[in-house]
Amino acid sequence: MTMSIRIFVCLLALAASCAGDAAAQFRKYSNEFLNIGAGARGLAMGGAQVAVADDGTAGYWNPAGLMEVKDRPILHLMHAGYFSGIGKYDYASAALPATDGRRALGVTLLRFAIDDIPNTLYLVEPDGTINYNNIRSFSSADYAFLLSYAQRIVEEEHRSISFGVNAKVIHRSVGSFARAWGFGLDAGLRIRWHNWRLGATLRDVTTTFNAWSFSFTEREKEVLYLTKNDIPVKSTELTAPRLILGFARDLRIGDRFRITPEMDLDFTFDGKRNVLLSGQPVSIDPRLGIEAGYRDVIMLRAGISNFQQGLKDGDTLNVRKAWIFQPSLGAGFRWSGFSVDYAFSNLANQSNPLYSHVFSLRVPLGRANRNPIR
Repeated sequence: MTMSIRIFVCLLALAASCAGDAAAQFRKYSNEFLNIGAGARGLAMGGAQVAVADDGTAGYWNPAGLMEVKDRPILHLMHAGYFSGIGKYDYASAALPATDGRRALGVTLLRFAIDDIPNTLYLVEPDGTINYNNIRSFSSADYAFLLSYAQRIVEEEHRSISFGVNAKVIHRSVGSFARAWGFGLDAGLRIRWHNWRLGATLRDVTTTFNAWSFSFTEREKEVLYLTKNDIPVKSTELTAPRLILGFARDLRIGDRFRITPEMDLDFTFDGKRNVLLSGQPVSIDPRLGIEAGYRDVIMLRAGISNFQQGLKDGDTLNVRKAWIFQPSLGAGFRWSGFSVDYAFSNLANQSNPLYSHVFSLRVPLGRANRNPIR
């Protein structure tokens, strides 16, 4: 067992210990904007990317995958609008391989924001009348900055092992009322053996915390008090570790066609969740994705994720449940290092869908390294 695999196993044990000791303090859905995804390729494959991510988006999915960026730096950009443009999600990353081909750096920036939220705090005047002119708007925005480092441990003809880590800084703001700063670490491992690929990402290794501070004017405090609302002062939320395992295989059909299916298993340790395999304290959420490529120039993709039990549409008694899931489709075109990817993703269930169109762009920067290690 190499040193990096031993380190990854130790981090996994540490994460499990932290989860067991502080389970009561965790918030199950803390920093959920970090689980949306990155890049139209990954979104089209249902988020099944831990094993196959091999470009700049690997800094998000699995930092060990940055070692597959060998020739030159790569820039990735993506913008998505959710719920008819109400939510805006932006992603940018840069992957920077070393000239010796044994190390790589990555920088990732994420932003999810909802703008123009009505502030109805002063909607009702002291005399009880409603004054719509008192409505103001504010924004709620979440930011994450990830600095990634990856290193190749083993490089042989039919086998390679890479290890990577993320250091992430989180900033969240809600108008002028609340601010939060958070810090965390991720670790990733990627193994290639012949046509098989195994990926493992351990997010929030030692738990990620957000420290919230609140700022209200005296008038705002008075309104909150009179309307029997709590006036928060400080708050801390913890994000529990999660382990994502990915299994993929490249299937070649002649010299021109390639099919790559992947299955990811998302293990959470913060209690029972509404997922396909729900337990206490461990729940498992599977994701399935597939990519078919022609000469690695034209790609078609599909994925299924987010298996949940929900109420059946039309059930007025709220007693009949059915399994629902999130399907996705997409395509990509790559030429001379450039690529444009597209994803068509369903954010609700099959019978009442809310589809989003997502585009991302990959741009190579600078000249290719002359002698990268393959």
